[in-house]
Amino acid sequence: MNYKAIITMVSKTLLVEATLMILPIIVALIYGESILGFAMTIVMIAALCVPALLIIRQKRSDIRAREGFVTVAVVWVLMSVFGALPFVIEGQIPSFIDAFFETVSGFTTTGSTILKDVEALSYSLLFWRSFTHFIGGMGVLVFVLAIIPLADESSMHVMRAEVPGPTMGKLVPKIKDSAKILYILYILLTLIEAVMLLIGGMDLFDALIVSFGTAGTGGFATKNASIGYYESSYIHIVVATFMLLFALNFNLYYYLMLRHFKSVFKNEEMHAFILIVFASVAAITINILPRYENALIAIRDAYFQVTSIISTTGFATVDFNTWPEFSKTLLVAIMFIGGCAGSTAGGLKVGRIVMIFKSFRQEILHMLHPRYASVVKLDGKVVEKGTLYGTLVHFALYMCILLVSILIVSLDGFDFTTNVTGVISCMSNIGPGLALVGPTGNFSIFSPIIKLVLSVDMLFGRLEVFPLLMIMTPTFWKRK
Repeated sequence: MNYKAIITMVSKTLLVEATLMILPIIVALIYGESILGFAMTIVMIAALCVPALLIIRQKRSDIRAREGFVTVAVVWVLMSVFGALPFVIEGQIPSFIDAFFETVSGFTTTGSTILKDVEALSYSLLFWRSFTHFIGGMGVLVFVLAIIPLADESSMHVMRAEVPGPTMGKLVPKIKDSAKILYILYILLTLIEAVMLLIGGMDLFDALIVSFGTAGTGGFATKNASIGYYESSYIHIVVATFMLLFALNFNLYYYLMLRHFKSVFKNEEMHAFILIVFASVAAITINILPRYENALIAIRDAYFQVTSIISTTGFATVDFNTWPEFSKTLLVAIMFIGGCAGSTAGGLKVGRIVMIFKSFRQEILHMLHPRYASVVKLDGKVVEKGTLYGTLVHFALYMCILLVSILIVSLDGFDFTTNVTGVISCMSNIGPGLALVGPTGNFSIFSPIIKLVLSVDMLFGRLEVFPLLMIMTPTFWKRK
């Protein structure tokens, strides 16, 4: 294990986090607020990381697969620890466990909150809280790889451990250039949404916060009523549409820029994703229509909540906790599915679901016709057996962790719906669940231990199980 390379990468990443804290300091100065929390956190990070880099003096960070998984897991945990400190130091979230939960929820783009009154936070902490979505959405290490020198092979190992999806491909030959392209597309889409929200009458601060939440598919808002605060169909539709855009594979946007339209339109994952969205919107609209006097409003609300849940953003315009059981059950079902691979969305990913169903079909055909030779194809290409096996293992581990977490969370004694949907929302990085953790509720009801369990679930979901699970395995640390 190359510990020097791991410490070097972790230190550089934490220093990037410290640098990014300058932005909420600027917000604090604009609104005349205290900068103590951010200033002290920056000093602490610098005091730990600068000496570490000076002592190690490792010019090259040669990271192999093992170091890549360790680096990603350690970075996300430490980023959340230091990211929580401003809330605690400023006294606006006095409990460190609560602040850690909120920050993990931010970086993992989950959007679950322990805050009963979001609007009581200062502007600078509101900004930082949602900016963590923007940082974590595309992946903080993807950003770091775009700005610091690292061997291309090392970059591949880090990105493979952090980028969501069953496979991780390069847009261009060099990983560093791929990371830059991804972030340019990410920032461009975020700015376009912010401008469109400004046109809709939203002020600059709220437009940025909502855009951060949409871009990272996170869901933190500045208002207790979330997007429902803005009684504007234009704003609702703009946010819903951008939630869909950020839930699509970012590679598709790059192909569009290159005018490789065939690569975009033959993408099976995109077809499946759009089909699931429109089928869900249609089904929920029909189910909730008797509760609405206006069919267009029913369609709008169904469209917003379906896109919010399947993109794992978690914004809300209505209390879907009051919807009929069929609609709530359908929303829980698409909680599992999530967005597309290579997007900022959470969940199992549509690509994995497609591959799993194709694997089932292949196995059934093989049982019926033992001599029938078939392969699983996606976008016209044969899916390697290793990828299929990894997909099935990921699904099995995901479900095992989910079930164990539900059992542990149930120790707090809340109702079945609260426990199950609370865990699903954290594992799938969605935000709200149903019952006590619905769109009008929050996670403050849980005990400190359960909040830590749910924080780990959020990290499991965002890092796609394996990086965090590997470092928890004793054999992983044994020398060969």
